[in-house]
Amino acid sequence: MTVTWWCEHAWLDDTVQPDVLITVADGRITAIAAGAPPPDGSKRLAGLVIPGMANAHSHAFHRALRARTQRDRGSFWTWRDLMYRVADRLDPDRYRALARAAYAEMALAGITAVGEFHYLHHDTGGRRYDDPNAMGHALIEAAADAGVRLTLLDTCYLSSAPDGTALQDGPQQRFGDGSGAGWTDRVQTLHDQTRSRPGVLVGAALHSVRGVPVDQMPDVVEWAATHRAPLHVHSSEQRAEIEQCLAVHGRTPTAVLRDAGVLGPRTTAVHATHLTAQDLTDMSASATGVCFCPTTERDLGDGIGPAPALLDMPGPFSLGSDSHAVIDMFEEARAVELNERLVRQERGIIGAPTLLRAATADGQHAIGWTDAGVLQVGARADLVAVDLNSVRAAGGGATAETIVFAASAADVTDVVVDGRVVVADRRHVRVDVAAELKTAITALLGDS
Repeated sequence: MTVTWWCEHAWLDDTVQPDVLITVADGRITAIAAGAPPPDGSKRLAGLVIPGMANAHSHAFHRALRARTQRDRGSFWTWRDLMYRVADRLDPDRYRALARAAYAEMALAGITAVGEFHYLHHDTGGRRYDDPNAMGHALIEAAADAGVRLTLLDTCYLSSAPDGTALQDGPQQRFGDGSGAGWTDRVQTLHDQTRSRPGVLVGAALHSVRGVPVDQMPDVVEWAATHRAPLHVHSSEQRAEIEQCLAVHGRTPTAVLRDAGVLGPRTTAVHATHLTAQDLTDMSASATGVCFCPTTERDLGDGIGPAPALLDMPGPFSLGSDSHAVIDMFEEARAVELNERLVRQERGIIGAPTLLRAATADGQHAIGWTDAGVLQVGARADLVAVDLNSVRAAGGGATAETIVFAASAADVTDVVVDGRVVVADRRHVRVDVAAELKTAITALLGDS
């Protein structure tokens, strides 16, 4: 079936064009024409249409934590305690319900693909479900229900400290597979089960240098290389993590990953907040990408990473909402620039087109959807319409600057994913998002 969309404005090749016709067949863009009147029978998208955005780093179950960890001053570690409480209460059915609502919230925000950093694999006490990938399948079904593509970054998580200390009793036992080889066996089964399923990719992740002993990393790296899959890793998020790594290994986390063969063009270092000059050199030389999660990094007080230096490197610079303190890729994008203004005490370091590419093409590439994130013939038909007449965007004009520095997720009106309408007139076509979020979170934590 062929459908023609008439866009009041569209962002094409880093410029905004008026009156753009986009023809779609079988989920792909087959033709684009600018300066064209709307033909009879075409569907209309008002405002400014941009490519589908990617949330390159998500922990779906963290959505249950929003606002609750703000009630006391707390720290990263008190936040982690509540996160573990939530993790301990999830089963496949509850996980699917929560993730379905969280992914649908992402769809409302213009996100068409999500990279789920998934480490909650097993039942309480580390017991395996009858299907060892039951929790992964719950996430896959949740994304399908929500209408977004999913890259399941199945995460190897074996230890609780850089010295290889075993996972702690309690919720951490649910994360582990015993060894890198044990992780590989389980993930290969999941990969084989989902190989032909549309809208799903299985990628790999190392939790961190504290979560995977160095001698176990090669199994994960080799699996990702064999399958040409994305490989993600938390890295250099907090100073305490770096100090522990230096004490054990005598090297920074980036150097440990370099020496273990982790860095490379299909690898994304998530956070990359506290980097040395040598770390930057190693990441540039290996074309390793990065994923900043500014709203989570500021929520946890982690710090501000060296965005301009990383943007100058060959690897993709992507964005994620991580713990979902906010799900708004415009906010993530502008925070990269606004944070840098605070650091340098000057303005205009990173331009809006660069930031919008980070939210779209670079993010899609970082999670393996290399045919998405752009409006061009042959690309996946992901269309996101943004209202230019909202109280936030009104008067700004049809520009990338209005989108990045004025608009919010609430201004997304319509979302098309692989040619299918997922959001229409600000409403998800299948999910009552607010109601399902409340129900799923209340089931885990109650009303308090």
